Amino acid sequence: MCGIAGYTHARRAFDPGRIRRATLELVHRGPDQQGFYESPTVSLGAARLKVIDLAGGDQPVSSDDPPAVVVYNGEIYNHADLRRQLERRGHRFRSQSDTEVLLRAFLEWDTDCFPRLRGMFAAAIWLERERRLVLVRDRLGIKPLYYLTQGNDLYFGSELKALLVHPEIERRLDLEGLDHYLTLNYVPCPYTLVEGIRKLPPGCWLEWRDGALRQEHYWRLEFRPVRRPLAEACEELDALLRDAVREHLISDVPLGVWASGGLDSSTILHYASQLHGAPLKTFSISFRGRRFDESRYFREVAARYGTEHTELDLNESLDLAGAIERMVWHSDEPSADAGAVPVWFLSELSRRSVTVALSGEGADELFGGYITYLADNWARRLRWVPAAARRFAMRLLSLWPVSDDKISLEYKLKRFLAGSSLDPWAAHCYWNGAFGSAEKSAFYSGPRAAPLRIGEPELARCIGYINQFLLFDQLYYLPDDILYKVDRMSMAHSLEVRPAFLDHRIVEFAASLPEDFKIRRGRLKYVLRELMKDRLPPAVIRRAKEGLDIPAHEWLRTVLRPLLLDTLTPKALAEIGLFDAAALQALVRDHLERRVNLGFQLWGLLILVLWIRKFRVLAPGEPAEKALPVRAGLSQPLPA
Repeated sequence: MCGIAGYTHARRAFDPGRIRRATLELVHRGPDQQGFYESPTVSLGAARLKVIDLAGGDQPVSSDDPPAVVVYNGEIYNHADLRRQLERRGHRFRSQSDTEVLLRAFLEWDTDCFPRLRGMFAAAIWLERERRLVLVRDRLGIKPLYYLTQGNDLYFGSELKALLVHPEIERRLDLEGLDHYLTLNYVPCPYTLVEGIRKLPPGCWLEWRDGALRQEHYWRLEFRPVRRPLAEACEELDALLRDAVREHLISDVPLGVWASGGLDSSTILHYASQLHGAPLKTFSISFRGRRFDESRYFREVAARYGTEHTELDLNESLDLAGAIERMVWHSDEPSADAGAVPVWFLSELSRRSVTVALSGEGADELFGGYITYLADNWARRLRWVPAAARRFAMRLLSLWPVSDDKISLEYKLKRFLAGSSLDPWAAHCYWNGAFGSAEKSAFYSGPRAAPLRIGEPELARCIGYINQFLLFDQLYYLPDDILYKVDRMSMAHSLEVRPAFLDHRIVEFAASLPEDFKIRRGRLKYVLRELMKDRLPPAVIRRAKEGLDIPAHEWLRTVLRPLLLDTLTPKALAEIGLFDAAALQALVRDHLERRVNLGFQLWGLLILVLWIRKFRVLAPGEPAEKALPVRAGLSQPLPA
């Protein structure tokens, strides 16, 4: 696992120290080795976390004939198979690293090599003779890659920080990205919150050739359900999971598993325990004394598989405010998902013992694991009820006392009824997101971005009502919220996290299943539950999804109240120039005085303002000279 950075300078002199400053900003992603390549046309840097071929895998990796260089972030799980194929074609290797396999595969098959790769990756490949730079990102967007074009030059990096060291790049707030953020609580690809900087979409490559750009997909997901016996589907899923987990266990450094006690992580632990041989290390976050504490489940699963288990209780005695300040820097863009807090502490805990951790991310989006999918179905029927009757129900629900529970029944019902008045796409975004259009209008004066819609080609390939929302979440919510959060929080602690469910063969298999194999009679992830029902404890199979999250409603009224009030001040909001400070102050008061639960929405605004301050991003209308350089070297490796 690594961080990569680079830029072209084809028509101007280049600063020989700049690529080192950019790479320094990524050293938390790769504290073990940093390397550079510079030519009159391009500069490349890599910060390496050693996981495979500890002695021989230093980066950049180059080839003399033809002259080519690669910097790479990620893991290619089938690199041994590819190596054998390439050796039969005459390639000779100097190392056992998957980075060299990637370079040789590209020299053999060019961009046609990308569909052959199984894994998570972001890479840049430079071909000197052709004056050609190719960027690529894995199919699901597990690993990040940002880029910007200015004049004839291309800049790129694993994180925004690696681009912001360039003095010619102006750090001005991107208003389309901001509007999407306020709606969704995350910034969807290809947008960012910095004007001009974009994310390379998952499953895409981007080519720079002497100033000219070309971008293409090498993989697209197709939803084409095929009816088959449930037992046959379970058998196929069993084989796919076994093979994927076997590959994800490949490591030359200590490895463990994140265990929440839920179906997804317990499934990964089941296969990993069978395939690993020695007892595994497992790691969990608890909330002792809370209704949503998952301790009894993950302890039962850890005992069943004989793991060496470690847990941390997340409570108010920890330095939550200090951790949040550090998280904002490492998040790179605002992470409005409050689940980033437990992932931060879980990553810190895990890194004390291991360098690699397997996790269960992705199963909910593939197999239908969120209650929002049930809401999509229920709202479809509710929309036949007269609007007047729904408004009356909302008035009745408003009398229900506000609960401090993390996600209470009161909160769910109020959110569901409010969303059911919207069109299906807006409702789906609203249930997972922050502010609806009408709510934004009360405090936000910036321009509105066009609503996110899946394009016609994707819809044409997507058969089924719920499958449309699954596809939406796989294209946006999964890479830009869930995977984004896990990547930033884990790499802040130099920990590599591997989501085995996101082997693209499992993703394609899930897209081929009928909808009732995913959700049946209100049971979520039906096929996965059927597969695991005789393998995991019954309590794990039966339990509802809880989610690794914090009680945001309560903590913003208690332990995080000072941080909230010190951050969302009238002055700070007025400086951004897009918010009605009085209206937002009213939202804060309503929440603190328990008139309404707005914890998740206020969390997103809190993180946004902290991020703007820390990254010194210019608000609309601010003169460029007000921008101060982002201080290099803030991303020093954290103590293990």
